[in-house]
Amino acid sequence: MRLLLVEDDPEMAATAAEYLRRTGFSVDCAHTGAAALSALRQHPYEAVILDVRLPDTDGFTLCRALRAMGSSARVLMATARDGIEDRVLGLDLGADDYLVKPYAMAELAARVRALLRRPAEVVGTVLTVGSLQLDTTTRTARRDERVIELTTKEFSVLEVLMRHAGEVLSREAISASAWDDNYDPFSNVIDVYVSRLRRKIDVLGEPPLMMTVRGAGYRLGTPQDAPRRSS
Repeated sequence: MRLLLVEDDPEMAATAAEYLRRTGFSVDCAHTGAAALSALRQHPYEAVILDVRLPDTDGFTLCRALRAMGSSARVLMATARDGIEDRVLGLDLGADDYLVKPYAMAELAARVRALLRRPAEVVGTVLTVGSLQLDTTTRTARRDERVIELTTKEFSVLEVLMRHAGEVLSREAISASAWDDNYDPFSNVIDVYVSRLRRKIDVLGEPPLMMTVRGAGYRLGTPQDAPRRSS
């Protein structure tokens, strides 16, 4: 597995790259956003470890550019800023997971392995729960005739809930499917995304579909609901 490590601190980059190589990965290093983009144009990386702070740009901008290039590489953002806003912004721009610096090398390798275990592609289908539809091929959602605009991570969370319609899913279960199974149980990232989805899906006058089950998690639809799939 070939990885790209984007880190402006040469000493940290060398330490992380050496550790990852010892665990079986092939690692290229870039210390600037420009160098990272050049490497991404030349090689099809399986994963990118992306520092938020870079000398010529920031990781958020680079992540956006990476996705605009059509890269399907898994993106693990490394940030010294542990605020929920930074986490949500990175995920919305196409990152798959985040890791707070300073991190332990063993955790870095574990996060990368977890990202690479996730299926690269799910067969396209249309999921239906009540009046809500989600097309996983075009990545579009609508409720009746109303189109619902979704960010990348909102789509991922909604897809998990719709594939398990009528079931109560814990935050850990949603996280494991939506981006990474090394989920911090003290984080409220899942709550933020569910709250945003609720505001978009359950507008005034429509029967509510998004339910909170206190102490257990979240459920889309009722226990009698099951997603109807059509190709």
